[in-house]
Amino acid sequence: MADNSVRVMEAEEVALFIQRLDARDVMRRMFRAFGEGRATQPPQTLALFPNGSGDVITYLGVLEQEGVFGVKQSPYISRPGGALITAWTTLMSMETGRPLLLCDAKQLTTERTAATTALAVELLSRPHATRLAIIGTGPIARAHLRHVRGLRDWRDIRLFSRTLMQSPETHTALRALDPLVTLHASPEAAARDADVVMLCTSSATPVLDPANLTTSALITSISTNAVRAHEVPPISLHAMECYCDDRAGTPGSAGEMLLAAEQHGWSPGDLAGDLGDLVVGRIPAPSHDTHTFFRSIGLGLEDVAMAKAILDLASLDAAH
Repeated sequence: MADNSVRVMEAEEVALFIQRLDARDVMRRMFRAFGEGRATQPPQTLALFPNGSGDVITYLGVLEQEGVFGVKQSPYISRPGGALITAWTTLMSMETGRPLLLCDAKQLTTERTAATTALAVELLSRPHATRLAIIGTGPIARAHLRHVRGLRDWRDIRLFSRTLMQSPETHTALRALDPLVTLHASPEAAARDADVVMLCTSSATPVLDPANLTTSALITSISTNAVRAHEVPPISLHAMECYCDDRAGTPGSAGEMLLAAEQHGWSPGDLAGDLGDLVVGRIPAPSHDTHTFFRSIGLGLEDVAMAKAILDLASLDAAH
């Protein structure tokens, strides 16, 4: 008799499997499938809860090569004492239409976000980049450092966050991440002449103006639940070569791209390409004559690919 049970994984179990994954390789294989038309990425949707009580973002993805599709739902629930944000991913079979896995997606989201940025750094930064700056020092920022530390021969790793100076324990923990780490008092001081600047904050408004950098850099930016959140000034897109995770979907969700289109005459047609284009070699690497900007919003396909990789590991363990 077929086993039709659905595997359910809480956060602790997911974290154990993630430690065994090469998340950047999972993302590379997924974006190759996306670039070759063997994966489907519908637009993400935002549904507001009544009476301003929160919202939920839904991320869908179909990964034909793996025979699965799935959805991640990430609610933002307003409540006294601070909002609650959770995320769960459901993986389903394209053969049977049945669910295969339901897993807590918080750590999964952190890893796939950092791995996607790392893939962008691998493909878009100068091969001989040596100076790295990270704005933000939370779990996602630390995951970014962990994923990119071996990609280039970094000689200098600079960190900044607004809370950095408030805790000696934080200082100690961050310096323990890498002996090259130095802490800086402002984002401008950390990023001024960096080759790569990774913006890893939950800010809804700009944290860095690329115009203040003294050398052309790769600047990466991630998403947050805040409406139209953006980590760089929207007008700055005109002065950069812009890439994203999904050229069809990202401009309709990324705050700085929406605002740049509405207020500054920028167009999604100005995008140089996305990660699928880059992985399959459909477009060249950037010129580096000016700043390069990479924006990710987080794709359902990323969640589906990570969930499938975790399920494969669990199935392999069960077989032994």
